[in-house]
Amino acid sequence: MAVNLVNLEAVGKVYGTRTLLDGVSLGVSEGDRIGVVGRNGDGKTTLIRLLSKLEPADDGRVTHSGGLRLGVLSQHDSLDPAATVRHEVVGDMADHEWAGDSRIRDVLTGLFGGLGLPGFPQGLDTVVGPLSGGERRRIALAQLLIAEQDLIVLDEPTNHLDVEGIAWLARHLRARRSALVCVTHDRWFLDQVCTRMWDVQRGSVHEYEGGYSDYVFARAERERIAAQEETKRKNLVRKELAWLRRGAPARTSKPRFRVEAANALISDEPPPRNDAELMRFANSRLGKTVFDLEGVTVQAGPKVLLKHQTWQLGPGDRIGLVGVNGSGKTSLLKALSAAAHSGGEEQSELVTGGRVKVGRTVKLAYLSQEVAELDDKLRVLEAVEQIRSRVDLGKGREMTASQLCERFGFVKEKQWTPVADLSGGERRRLQILRLLMDEPNVLFLDEPTNDLDIETLSQLEDLLDGWPGSLVVISHDRFFIERTTDRVYALLGDGALRMLPRGIDEYLERRARQSEAAQPGVNAPARSGASGRSSQSSPSSRSSAKSSPSAAASSRPASSSASSAGAQARKPAAVARAGQKEMQRIERQLERVEKKQSELHEALAEHATDFERVAGLDAELRELDSQREELESRWLELAEDG
Repeated sequence: MAVNLVNLEAVGKVYGTRTLLDGVSLGVSEGDRIGVVGRNGDGKTTLIRLLSKLEPADDGRVTHSGGLRLGVLSQHDSLDPAATVRHEVVGDMADHEWAGDSRIRDVLTGLFGGLGLPGFPQGLDTVVGPLSGGERRRIALAQLLIAEQDLIVLDEPTNHLDVEGIAWLARHLRARRSALVCVTHDRWFLDQVCTRMWDVQRGSVHEYEGGYSDYVFARAERERIAAQEETKRKNLVRKELAWLRRGAPARTSKPRFRVEAANALISDEPPPRNDAELMRFANSRLGKTVFDLEGVTVQAGPKVLLKHQTWQLGPGDRIGLVGVNGSGKTSLLKALSAAAHSGGEEQSELVTGGRVKVGRTVKLAYLSQEVAELDDKLRVLEAVEQIRSRVDLGKGREMTASQLCERFGFVKEKQWTPVADLSGGERRRLQILRLLMDEPNVLFLDEPTNDLDIETLSQLEDLLDGWPGSLVVISHDRFFIERTTDRVYALLGDGALRMLPRGIDEYLERRARQSEAAQPGVNAPARSGASGRSSQSSPSSRSSAKSSPSAAASSRPASSSASSAGAQARKPAAVARAGQKEMQRIERQLERVEKKQSELHEALAEHATDFERVAGLDAELRELDSQREELESRWLELAEDG
């Protein structure tokens, strides 16, 4: 029986006149991996601070088991600015001591790209003080992960990590024996790591079994039962569920997320977006040309980021852009933005060769990583109406500024809040709102998920589903990229822009091969970035392209994890191809089995009074169930083998 580590009994917390937690009772046991979700400001961070005894509860009590070894990563580190990275991470250990510890080697390589910390000017002897917030965050995370803990509490651990770093962290946490409580808006990470979810809402905490996908399903089912009317059933969480189930084969962390129940929930839910319709509308708004790159070279200072690149962004294209830090993702968008603002007449100073051609009808909106200056004296609704009072969302849909504010979490009373009083996440939401109100037909989003909670991300994704235009997204949030884009391109640091048919999984595989080529024979390869190395990834994201309609109609078995990208890279190509072909064959067989099962269920209903006929049909169903279980098991084996 699992030992109880932490108990919260009827805990309450009030700030000013606002009750964040009201009579909350929860427990954390050995082996628990708990993800905490909820809107910004609803009390997620407060909950884990109370749980960690970093601040006292107003009511109730929090108890820890005797001798509990607790590690906490908060949003503000307590590193000594005068100390070196070496002192903060490995303390007084001699080099041969820590270098001989496989856990320390794995953490340093995973978070910093190598044992010598290649991204830091003096390596381990770099002084902490002058480092950026992101670098300090990785040091604090390394310090925590190297120690032995019974319980790890993490507040937004994926902040400042790239796709590889997040994948490595998920693999590392899965392999640890420590219990885990984690606040994060990274839904892919939640699915990979967590086996339970806490949803913080209006002073209460609702518990769900499973990872993020299981939570979406359970929450949608709960809301369906609680509200029978059709308008309530067709809400945002059901649309997200529809995407999860119609996407690639395995979105959930456990096979218990049954196909029948999920399909029943989404049976009347249309696909997230009609690509053909949006493409036609995009063509009418943009014409045939959006951005054409002809032999373009992009250079930042002495560093060449793109060499003689020819590429086209067409009307209605939805592109996800990934790459190592410093590979030129943001520089590429800045170069395109400069060309758009000059109508293609002037090239950005970043473009040192070739030409960027811009369509005459392009109206670009560019969301940069920096929150644009907003007039603090304005109220939220005034700041939005300053751009426009109504916005055309396409397909005959129109929204007022107030309605769009509500979609982004600014309810009626919040719309009259002064901009000066908004949090960082709320200012980010307002920035995105103002961009959309200007009715652009091309959107560049550079790290749009920063500071946004999961509910706001879902609302933004829902809005982008019906947005007719060209879209380029740079993000370390792979869930957001897979949800909003159709194709993934990568900058791998070699001056080329490559399309990846299998999406982010293919990117991780390519990065793993690059690392192994750079350091052959090293088990934990160093990377040129400073965030992490390739790791396990879900087969659910093998491709960011749309699944076929037949695959969309049925969900495939879920795997708790796929093989590591490094292992995939080392596997002979012929073996990997054979495995992929067998998985595709099994998926086709599962479609036929599910179709036959559906036919048998209809026949059962038709012949309900013919007991002999019903017995025969029931026997056929049992045989099909057995066949399906075998196929699902084989699919899972292949997924785990990579």
